[in-house]
Amino acid sequence: MTTTMPATALALALAGCASVPRAAGEWVVGRLSLSMAAQDAQPAQNATLSFELHGDGARGELLLYTPLGTQIAAARWAPDGASLVTADGERAFAGLDALAAGAFGALGEHVPLAALPDWLAGRAWAEAPSIATDGGFEQLGWRVDLRGRDEGRIVARRAAPPAVVLRVQLERSAS
Repeated sequence: MTTTMPATALALALAGCASVPRAAGEWVVGRLSLSMAAQDAQPAQNATLSFELHGDGARGELLLYTPLGTQIAAARWAPDGASLVTADGERAFAGLDALAAGAFGALGEHVPLAALPDWLAGRAWAEAPSIATDGGFEQLGWRVDLRGRDEGRIVARRAAPPAVVLRVQLERSAS
C-alpha cells in the first residue's frame, strides 16, 4: 500500500496553512514529487507539492504548497541558522542540514536541501565532491539526471535503501 507523505523535510512538520512573506529577488518555481520505496515495515511513500525557491545553499527560502495551492511550509536559512514555519508555529534549527535531518528523522532520510538550488540550476553543489556522469552528476549519494533540464525536468535518485526518487518540473528555470 502506498501512503501520501510530504515531499521534503519541510513538509513533514506541516499541519494546515502557514502564511509567510516572500523575499524579493529571483524565484525558481515548480512542482516536485518524492517517491520512497518500501523498506522493512515502512510502506512505500509518495508525495507531490508545488514549490518556490529563492537563494542558494548558504542563504535562501523555500516555500511549499499543496497541489491546490495552499501554502503548508516555509523554510528560511542563513549562515547563522534555519527556521521552519508551518501552521504549528516556527521551529529553529542550527542550519539547513539540521533542519533537513531533523524533519526527516522520523523516516531516517536526509534530502540534501543545501544542494538543491545548485541542482535545479543544472550544476553540482560546490560544497561537496561530485562525479560527472552521462547526462548529469553524482553527489552526496544521489545521481542527478539533467538530460531533461531544457524542458524543465530534473530527476535525482538515491539507490541506498530505501531507494528515493525526487522529480522536479520547473516552471521557471534557475539561472
